[in-house]
Amino acid sequence: MQRIYLDNAATTKVSNEVLTEMLETYSETFGNPNSQHSFGREAGALVDLARDRVANTINAERGEIYFTSGGTESNNWAIIGLALANRAKGNHIITSSIEHHSVLEACKRLEKLGFEITYLPVDKTGLVDIARLLHCINQRTILVSIMAANNEVGTIQNLKAISKIVHEKGVLFHTDAVQAMGNFRIDVKDLEVDALSMSAHKIHGPKGIGALYVKKGVKIDNLIVGGEQERGKRGGTLNVPGIVGFGKACEIMQQNYIVDCKKLKYLRDYFVSQIENEIPHITVQGHAHQRLPGIASVSFNFVDGEALLCLLDMAGIAASKGAACQAGTTEPSHVLLAMNIPIEEVQSTLRFSFGINNTKEEIDIVVKELKKDVEKLRSISPLKPSRKRD
Repeated sequence: MQRIYLDNAATTKVSNEVLTEMLETYSETFGNPNSQHSFGREAGALVDLARDRVANTINAERGEIYFTSGGTESNNWAIIGLALANRAKGNHIITSSIEHHSVLEACKRLEKLGFEITYLPVDKTGLVDIARLLHCINQRTILVSIMAANNEVGTIQNLKAISKIVHEKGVLFHTDAVQAMGNFRIDVKDLEVDALSMSAHKIHGPKGIGALYVKKGVKIDNLIVGGEQERGKRGGTLNVPGIVGFGKACEIMQQNYIVDCKKLKYLRDYFVSQIENEIPHITVQGHAHQRLPGIASVSFNFVDGEALLCLLDMAGIAASKGAACQAGTTEPSHVLLAMNIPIEEVQSTLRFSFGINNTKEEIDIVVKELKKDVEKLRSISPLKPSRKRD
């Protein structure tokens, strides 16, 4: 049975070039980069090279990049670290209702410490209400955190407009760019962000490694303590092979950015056009144009999404109900609910996320399987669609 992977928003396959550099590091350059002997210095040189590669990807300086265990830690550190470091200035934080749970849960923790959190609403396409943001900023506001692009529906936020408003009010701005990396150009100087979260496994790098960009001069408290690694800001022995893999993935991403994004957009648009032609009563969620090239969030009305996902899996096709971190829960997508999507549509929605290794031929197979499975499930659904096609 052919297996087709359309869950690249959850994670991507490690590229051969990345794996090669990592294996060489495991076997040849195994020293602790904080050791003073030659083995340590050799490992340290590889860390420096990777730090430069990551920094170059977002137009940052080497000293502004701090390696972490991934996007969740980066988001936790940014939210909690920036809040605690600037608590003397105020206790108000603004974020959006569609953020990744690593941001939302960090905010909930801060609420227990006496911080006030405002969760901005979004419109039906997933865009943050900028007028509401301007209205909510007050003299006690110290931090605004808005994701660059949503991991479930792919909607890209108006980061430059948001950062301009935030900085005009003298407030710090953080963005979760984990899903955005590799899908559009990220320039921290142009966007004027103060902190930005990244993760390697979304760009064909390894799992368990990420980074936090912190603009020079911005104060942030440590989240992990215990050593003087990462210039005294994050304790713990560095994951050198992971860091090397992250750096290589960033280098490859920069080189292939234009071609890869063009391919992802073609595959997504072809997929959407085919299912719109073949399957009635569907809705594509998210912004029609301002969205990531490789994500299609589709509601198959009158169908149970979990059942459809299972049938696809039995046919060797991998998709998802939404964010991988929420897999296994029975809770409906907080993103789609925040977009005021009817609960029936939410429960019938699947996310298809494409990668550079996918092909047009695979899309044809998936569409054929989807058509068959949707018809099967609708035939036994208590909610019967009308015969008239949308």
